Parts: sequence; structure tokens; C-alpha cells
Amino acid sequence: MVFWKNMKFGQFWEPENERVRERLVLSMERIEQIYKDTMCVVAFQDYFKRTSGYILMIKKLIEDIDQGKFDQLSYTELLEYNHKLYQDLLPEAYKESYANPAYASEKLGEEFGQLLCVVYTELRAMIADAFENRLNYITVGAELFIELYNLFENTPDSKEVKDAVYWYMSDYCDVFYADRIREMFDPSFSFAKEIIMESDLSDPRYLFCYGEYISDNEKKTAEFLHSLSEEKIEQIAAVYVEGFRKGFELARKPLEKKKIVQLRYEIGFERIMRAAIEGFRRLGLEPVICRYPLHSILRRRSIRSGYTAIPVNRQYDYDHRFDEAIYFDKAFYERKFSVIKAVYERYKAEAAEYAGPAVLEVFGEEPFMPKTKPEACVLSQKQQKLMISYMNEVSELQNQYIKEEEVSFTIIAFPIPEIGTDFAQIFEETVRINTLDYKQYKVVQQCLIDVLDRSEYVTILGSGENCTDLRVQLTELSDPEKETKFENCVADVNIPVGEVFTSPKLKGTNGTLYVSEVFLRDLPFKKLKLTFSDGVISSYNCENFDSEERNKAYFRENIMQNRETLPMGEFAIGTNTTAYVMAQKYDIMKKLPILIVEKMGPHFAVGDTCYSRSEEVPVYNPDGKEIIAKENDYSLLRHTDPLKAYFNCHTDITIPYNEIAEIACHGADGEKTVIIKDGRFVLPGTEFLNRAFKESYR
Repeated sequence: MVFWKNMKFGQFWEPENERVRERLVLSMERIEQIYKDTMCVVAFQDYFKRTSGYILMIKKLIEDIDQGKFDQLSYTELLEYNHKLYQDLLPEAYKESYANPAYASEKLGEEFGQLLCVVYTELRAMIADAFENRLNYITVGAELFIELYNLFENTPDSKEVKDAVYWYMSDYCDVFYADRIREMFDPSFSFAKEIIMESDLSDPRYLFCYGEYISDNEKKTAEFLHSLSEEKIEQIAAVYVEGFRKGFELARKPLEKKKIVQLRYEIGFERIMRAAIEGFRRLGLEPVICRYPLHSILRRRSIRSGYTAIPVNRQYDYDHRFDEAIYFDKAFYERKFSVIKAVYERYKAEAAEYAGPAVLEVFGEEPFMPKTKPEACVLSQKQQKLMISYMNEVSELQNQYIKEEEVSFTIIAFPIPEIGTDFAQIFEETVRINTLDYKQYKVVQQCLIDVLDRSEYVTILGSGENCTDLRVQLTELSDPEKETKFENCVADVNIPVGEVFTSPKLKGTNGTLYVSEVFLRDLPFKKLKLTFSDGVISSYNCENFDSEERNKAYFRENIMQNRETLPMGEFAIGTNTTAYVMAQKYDIMKKLPILIVEKMGPHFAVGDTCYSRSEEVPVYNPDGKEIIAKENDYSLLRHTDPLKAYFNCHTDITIPYNEIAEIACHGADGEKTVIIKDGRFVLPGTEFLNRAFKESYR
């Protein structure tokens, strides 16, 4: 168990905390009065009573941590404490929680329900703030709550209430963003790192030090990893670290110029992360570790970018993916952008030393089908256009300080206990998949590339009910002796091994892409059907809901990110038949992450290419040939209209082997060469890939 008094991080925020300590004391005294005798308009008394009770629970949490009481609790007591902090977000209680926009609107009315729901969700970040000793954040949140309460003591004016929330977001934008960007580059921000490196990882009580909701997944993962030998842990961590190093080596980027690597992981994997930290330090890189964003102005939809636990309630995350609709307008856009620009300028020296993220993902959760609630915030059409413009500008700005051509990344994934009773076996199989002999795959994949390099286009046909019928146009080679169209992916940045990929030509890429069932951005899509015309989506639909309008809106919002269309940014052929057979054996295809699924058949990414913002950087295959198919008609706009060159998204859609009738290459001379027939590799030199289908895993 980490003792807060002994944590170096415990003093990290002290200068800021000292400036607000008196304000915090006064705020808590006022909130105690509100809790005891709520005097606001009757319709809102329950909201302010329950919310003030929640804030007072945070006050007690701060005191328990500060006085060392939290450290002395048993595992059972900590579990009860943790449950209490998150109780109204748990699925069984969420129906009657003010964090639920449907309940909030029902109880508080359409005019204020949505707004007060967003405020309550913002205050939920106080739990993490208390554990990280960010008293300044808790203070400004408490003051917002008091300001709103004062407005509701009499008949509230809707404009005044909205203005109070708007100016809270605007006024503290510079504080939240300054701290967030600093966390990305400042290794002295060591909250999670101290938990990993200083805790007794054999004592599961350490899990509660984060302030995240701790479920059986985190506890059982930590217990399982504790049962593994140190040698096994080192092996797993080494693959993760080496993948990051290889990303720099194969791209011929100078790692020695970098000093910082950002680690992202799931709570419960601390033994692996401890070994990884030591491994990165041997490379001359000091890890920085940030929690996923909790405050509204920092969140990006429901994406959890940073260290995290399994969501306490995924519907809660989904309900609040567009909370910024409450306050996002042109003035806020300009304010937020100016703050980000100023903060990046302040930390430009540190940004230049940033090497990129090393990500450990997990899989195994039960598939989640979200419920779209009309009471939840949504961006208006005007806000959607503003948001697209904002994201483009911010991405362009970030690239000025964190240059894509100078950084790399790596991603690896492991199962969690929720995957089922075969968790231990699946974990071991995943380790095996992550450590397959890339040298064998390098040779086999080169056989594919040799044929693809001689081809003008590729055709993909689905089998059975899969109506896929696509023609993908390929880039021409000027010098086949020195150039190639496809990258030979050998398990560096993307672990496990198993794909060759390219950026297709848009003109001439036409047809239908169909998948019976696929998970994109952790959301299910049933009978997904896309039509491409000259490389861009011309129509789209799925069958998740009972109306075409809802189905299209679901895809447009979650995959196209409210754009009119997206291009095909990548065409790839996955070769990891071993992963595919594992998925079939344990019936876990629906629970696998795209990181693994994309290696299990042909896949097509919509959005940016794989070489987004680094098109000028030379990239070479292991055979020494330079990959020249790295851009398309959109990315070329970076020279003339950079804000229209990129979409800031890249979503892979995979067709599994069992839904493939044929993948064939077509040369300019009319020659046809079949690569896959009826879900099996038939190209000479690729027979090795079919062994997995024949081997017994029993």
C-alpha cells in the first residue's frame, strides 16, 4: 500500500493548494449548510441535497487520505469505500442517478435537467482529484456548485445558469489544459508511477490508490500476474518495450534524441508496467503516465486515453460523450485553441524530447450495445462543423510541436478475466501470439508483397451472405527495384505480427464492403455495408436499429465523426491465422480488439492513411525497398490547404477469413493471381499460414 505522506507526488500540487486552501474550507462549510437545509426551489431540492452529499463525501475522502486513515483500511473496507464513491454510476443505481441524462431531465425538466446532469458529471472528477491531491480543482468545482445553488434559491433564470457553466469552462480552460499538457511531458508528475514502482504489488490494496472504480477485473488481473514468474513478466514487458524501440529503428528515426515516453495501461497490469518502466529507462527514456481525461473540456468523446480501469458503466461514458455541446461555440473554440497554443509554446523544449506513446490495451469485456438517449447532449450541425474545424486546427498545431516524422508508438493487448473461465489459457495464447517468430512472417509476407507490387489493382469478394465486391486501385511504382507499395509489418509498433498494408489510390477504388458483424471503436455494427466511389464512402448503413435513419446516424456519429464522407485510407491483408484460430477456439471474436482482429483477414481503414502527417519521411521494408504508397488526394492538400488534408481518425474494418471467397491481384497485362481462395492462402510461398487451421489447440 502506498502511503500518501511518503509519496513525492503528495507535494506536487502544494503551491496551488496553498493558494486555494482557505477558499476550499469556506466552500465546504457552505456546502454543509446546503446539505442540512436546502432552501432552493422545491423541484431542485433533491438534486442539490444529493450532490452536496456527494461533495461532502469527497471532503471526508480528502481528510481520510490526509490523516492516513485510508492507508489503514483492510481490503474489504477499501472495497466498500470504493463502491460507495461510485455507487450511483453502477448499472443497477444509474437509472435513478443525476449522472443519467434521462433521469435528470425527468426530475429537473427539459430546461435544466441536461445542464445540471453535465455539472454533476463534471463534479464526479473530484474523486480522482482528491487522490491526486488537486485541491485547486476541487475548490473551483465546489464554487461552481455553490454559484448554481444560489441561482436556484429563487426561480432560476436559464441564461444565468448556462452562463455560470459556460464561464466556469472558459475561465478554467487554461488551468486544465496547462496541467494536462504538462503531465504529458513532465516526468516529475509521478502519481501513477509511484504506485507502480513503490507499492507492494502482492497486496491488492494498492489498486485502490488510484481512485478509479475497482472491479473483479482489476483484482483478478493483479492476482493472476502475481502468480507468474519474474522471468515471464520480463518476457512480456520486453516485447512491449522492444516493439517501441523497433518502431524507431525500422523507421530510421533517432531514438537517442528523445527522453520521454508516455505509458498507457489498464489498472491491474502494474507488474508488467514496472518491468516496462525499467526497460524504457535502459533505453534512456523516462516514462510519463497520465490518467485518462475526466473533466469535460479535456475529454474527447468517450475515448479513454491514458491509464484507466474498466469503465464502471459504459452507458454512462456514452451518455456524456458530447457534454461539450452545452458550452462549445466559436468564442470557446478560439479561447481553447489559444490556450493550447500558449501551453505548447511554453513546453516546446519538452515536446521536442517526447518519443510517443506505448500502449497496453485490454480485451474481453462483454460486448456493449449503447442506448442513444434523446436527453443526452448532442452537437448541433453548427457545432459539428466547428468541432471538425477545431480538431483539424489542434492536430495541425500539435504536429508543429510533436512532429509525426520524429515520434513512434507501440500497442500491445492482453485479455482481462471478464473474458471467461478460459482467461488463463487465453492469456497464455495471447502471449504466444505476441511473440510469434516475425522472421518467418517477414519472408511469407514478402511473397505477398512481390505479387502485389506487380499488380495494378486488387479485387476482394465475399462468400455466402457476405456481399463484399471491391476493387482497390494501387499506386504505380516508378522503380520496382528500389520501391514497394506495401509495408511488411513485422510486429514493431503494432503487436502482434501479421499484415501487409498500403495507402490505396482513391480514383479507381470502387465497390461494396460488407461485414456481418464488427466492433468499431468498441461499438458493435451489424450487417455493416459501405459503398466506395473513387475511394470515398458514397453510402453507408447497418442493421443495429429498427430504422434506417437511426442506423445511418449511428455510423455517421461514431465512425465518420459527423462528416459527410471519409476516404479509404488503408488496404491491408492480415496474415495472423494463429490469432484467428485462437478466436474461433475460444469463441471470442467479438471480444478481441481491432489491434488483433485487423491481422485476421483483409481490412480497410476509413479516414487518414497510416502515414498521416509523416508522408515525407522515408520508410523502408526489411528488404531495403522504400514504401512509396503513403498518401492520397486528401493528404496532398497539406501543401495548399492543410486544414483539409487530414480527418484525424483512422478506423479499421476487417472481413474475417471465413467470409472471404477470393482475394486476387490483377496486373496491367491482365494477369490474375489469387492470394486467398475460400478463406485459405493459395499463393505459393504462403502455405505456412494455413498450418494454424490444421493444428489442434486442444
